[in-house]
Amino acid sequence: MDIASMTPDEIADIIGDKPYRGKQIFRWIHSRLAGSFDEMTDLPKPVREKLKMSHTIGSRIKKLRSVQSADQTTKYLFQLENNTIIESVYMSYRFGGSVCASTQAGCRMGCVFCASGKTGLERNLAPSEICGQVYAIQREKPRAGHVVLMGCGEPLDNYDGTVRFIKLVSDENGQRLSRRSITVSTCGLTPRIVNLADEMMPVTLAVSLHAPDDAVREFLMPVVRAFPMNGLLRACAYYSDKTGRQVTYEYTMIKGVNDSLSQARDLAALLRGTLSHVNLIRLNETDDLDLKTSSDETIRRFADTLNERGVKTTVRRVLGSGISAACGQLRNHHNKFNSG
Repeated sequence: MDIASMTPDEIADIIGDKPYRGKQIFRWIHSRLAGSFDEMTDLPKPVREKLKMSHTIGSRIKKLRSVQSADQTTKYLFQLENNTIIESVYMSYRFGGSVCASTQAGCRMGCVFCASGKTGLERNLAPSEICGQVYAIQREKPRAGHVVLMGCGEPLDNYDGTVRFIKLVSDENGQRLSRRSITVSTCGLTPRIVNLADEMMPVTLAVSLHAPDDAVREFLMPVVRAFPMNGLLRACAYYSDKTGRQVTYEYTMIKGVNDSLSQARDLAALLRGTLSHVNLIRLNETDDLDLKTSSDETIRRFADTLNERGVKTTVRRVLGSGISAACGQLRNHHNKFNSG
């Protein structure tokens, strides 16, 4: 049984001990980053032996490869049990470090511009496997003050695992990461956005919008067929009302598809007056993708149009250029190389 996915109270319950013992074990796993029960030297030996007989400290995460770019962005390729391959990224900013973690191996959402879903969904990650990415990177890099769930997979498609990860990584006995410093990205699973709002965990919600209308969104993101724009925006408004947090709308700029000034005006009309922020992203071009990123001038004019109409907009800084830093690329390269 995976003890690293349990809360302090759950740990105390399963070992049949006092609440402080659960907190003690939890601290060893999530604060001191212990890799074995033998390292928990202030636990009575009988307790350690009992734990070794019936529990594991999460899935073993093995670093297969890491690649660093000139801007100090580092891409990690990890191997989990059953040869499951995932990837994570460490990014350096003026405000400190940030880890971009995966919540699934692969993805089933099918967004045309994303490498994560090219091979479909392999499986959900356990909460301890999501934590494990953060901790493995923490052993090499300065402690990250921010975590973004924007790696491989759709976090809200692994809803229970994502919510439990947030609870674990923010627990006062572990990393004590502020929930306001955690970003959950979604392609727009409307019912799950409502569920997340009801959890009353004020994480930052980042919604992949990428177009101001359902027709273009459906071309880019097949999930739109199940969750159209009107319902999505209502769910986002509900999230803001419940949590008091603004919603970030991710918008990948694609030449000739979603980057016209009329589309900028339509987007402004949709979002004006809402608690929101638009993040414009340059498309990461790949050899197998017949789409091109918008020019810098087009992106600037698009941003100006939104800002002039009262919709806060920024252009995301480009990080990890040249190291396959976009979601799923390094994993796909590895799987392709090792499959033949």
